[in-house]
Amino acid sequence: MAGILAWFWNERFWLPHNVTWADLKNTDEATFPQAEDLYLACPLAFCIFMIRLVFERFIARPCAMGLKIQANGPQKAQPNAILEKVFTAITKHPDEKRLEGLSKQLDWDVRTIQRWFRQRRNQEKPSTLARFCESMWRFTFYLYIFTYGVRFLKKTPWLWNTKECWYNYPYQDFLIMFLHHVATISLIIFSYVNNMARVGTLVMCLHDAADVLIEAAKMANYAKCQILCNLLFAMFAILFISSRLGVYPVWILNTTLFESWEIVGPYPSWWVFNLLLILLQLLHSFWSYLIVKTACRAISKGKVGKWNPLHVSKDDRSDIESSSDEDDSPPPAQKHHSSATNGTNKNHGTNGYLTGVPYPDEH
Repeated sequence: MAGILAWFWNERFWLPHNVTWADLKNTDEATFPQAEDLYLACPLAFCIFMIRLVFERFIARPCAMGLKIQANGPQKAQPNAILEKVFTAITKHPDEKRLEGLSKQLDWDVRTIQRWFRQRRNQEKPSTLARFCESMWRFTFYLYIFTYGVRFLKKTPWLWNTKECWYNYPYQDFLIMFLHHVATISLIIFSYVNNMARVGTLVMCLHDAADVLIEAAKMANYAKCQILCNLLFAMFAILFISSRLGVYPVWILNTTLFESWEIVGPYPSWWVFNLLLILLQLLHSFWSYLIVKTACRAISKGKVGKWNPLHVSKDDRSDIESSSDEDDSPPPAQKHHSSATNGTNKNHGTNGYLTGVPYPDEH
């Protein structure tokens, strides 16, 4: 085990050629991030979780009630043992062949069975009230973190001159913010251990700015404040694209790729972290494409109806929820044999339900 640890913490991988772990020990003159500080992450995470529960229960929920957001969730599907078994044990999205088999077995028409599966899937989704509370928590958290970051960074020289990130370097500052859960946590941990905290603060602050607006837009959407929702989404799209396709590569990647090369030089972990930041830039480009696509869909829909960027069919960006516009009327008990209502009519079921057309609330 000692040999594995020695190999993993090899100084020549993590640090510039003239720096050792001994140089990162705290002294009276300088303080550096220490790996053992990360043990505090677990109790801090628990504290934040408890704060969230209190916030959602005593602050967000009353606000939602004041905005007349209903606590009831989607309509529940009619109890049916056969369909429930298929749903839980086989598939939540039955294909046309299985639908026809179930139709014959239950003596229900195909459309009714499709509606049952749709309602059953919706049962597992949180109510609008729960989503509002979650968005309000995220909005408050991101707003606080962003404000704190700006207040902290405005006192630092590297906010205005990114080259300052690499001077007085008993080690390099390079942020690792990979924007998705496990990868994000891993990158932040590595950046902390590797003392790349200066650029890290810049990247985190930059990313938090747009997150505030999207959560505010979702709150407005849940509260049915459509004009405010549209405005906030437009502001979010502009800020997201300008910050992550403009500021991020020009300000962040420029210093991590070129300025750091000139001052501290490349080394193995330098390559790893820069590759991760470049990967993050690729994700920014992809998400920006999806946001523009979402806005274009919404504008296109606006030609014949209301313009709602958070309510488009099969939104591609996972963090934007849409509302349900489905027909949730209860299914009839018996099958109707009329060709007008039978999903397997002379059009071979191509009635908008069997051709893979997504429903507004399915992701």
